[in-house]
Amino acid sequence: MPGLNPAIRAVTIRALREGFRVLGIRRGWAGLVDLVPDPQADNSAHVRELTEDVVNRAGRTGGTFLHTSRTRPSHLPRDIVPHHLRDKYTAEINDVTHEVLHNLDFLGIDYLIPIGGDDTLSYADRLHKEGVKVVAIPKTMDNDVPGTDYCIGFSTCVTRTIELTHRLRTSAGSHERLLVIEVFGRYAGFTALLPTMAGAASRCLIPEHPFNIERLAETLINDRNRHPSNYAVVLLSEGATMAGEEGMTFEDQEQDQYGHKKLGGIGDKVAACLKELSPRFNQGRRINVLNQRLGYLVRSGDPDALDAIVPMAYGNLALDLIMSNTFGRLVSIHNGCYDTVPIDIVTGQKKVVDVDKYYNIERLRPKYDTFLRQPLFIMTSDI
Repeated sequence: MPGLNPAIRAVTIRALREGFRVLGIRRGWAGLVDLVPDPQADNSAHVRELTEDVVNRAGRTGGTFLHTSRTRPSHLPRDIVPHHLRDKYTAEINDVTHEVLHNLDFLGIDYLIPIGGDDTLSYADRLHKEGVKVVAIPKTMDNDVPGTDYCIGFSTCVTRTIELTHRLRTSAGSHERLLVIEVFGRYAGFTALLPTMAGAASRCLIPEHPFNIERLAETLINDRNRHPSNYAVVLLSEGATMAGEEGMTFEDQEQDQYGHKKLGGIGDKVAACLKELSPRFNQGRRINVLNQRLGYLVRSGDPDALDAIVPMAYGNLALDLIMSNTFGRLVSIHNGCYDTVPIDIVTGQKKVVDVDKYYNIERLRPKYDTFLRQPLFIMTSDI
């Protein structure tokens, strides 16, 4: 995820200068689950001491040099319980929070700064309630962590989506086709809505409002036939659903530890339906469809400027809270200003697009009613 390494860099450099020793937990919560609390054990796969040299090199790059995982210590399946704990935890699903707390004590960690989305941060809230001194940083390209206008990774995701969509236009225009592009967005449609607002597509489909496929076909074909190059583009969130169908479209039924199935395939459905319906709205002539899932392309590579600047500020804001002995907070942006909110906000509500205010359900596109006094990121300040 672009922006993670700059955030780790900012936290590390400021903390070192304040006199702290900094440890990086590898693979997220998995590092604290798998660590062996024995001074003689080799825990280099689970924890790493951070220095300015280490984070300066990594801070300019995308992804996370500490790696990541989908481990949820409060719901750990038996088959991935570490070997040294298997005699103790034998249920199908286990809560190993006691071990996490013990390992934090073993490492001598006084303050914990988790960086992640609402799944990661919901467990951070659990640790806060257990007495751990937690300050959290929001990171998700979907921009759907409640309590903040901005999550690390969102700007790079939107930038990549716009760039890649414009590149794909050359093929769509050359072949006079409809272009269907599927982007990330399980419950919130910000990653489809903002690129559309920026001109990357003529229409977008978001999880917050089920769409009528015939209405989409009619609208999109009308867009195509009015375009000088005879093509039209629709961006759709992976969590978008057709009216009349139950649930989202999944690649398979396997769930991760947070109960999420892997989304994907709504673009395939929409593309097939558009091709089938096209003669009805195009004087009997079929229109072919280009279908592309952007997937991990939008979260790969180096961070853009915003995802280098905001993580720097978030990291320093987290240290400000630690230096003032203020814990259980999530650093945030609200109406263009850096701020903090209680971390339990991540478990108390969902952050989604306000359809009535920001999405035109008839035209399947953003509303452009007014920008006066709107926040920089639009649609994201209703906290």
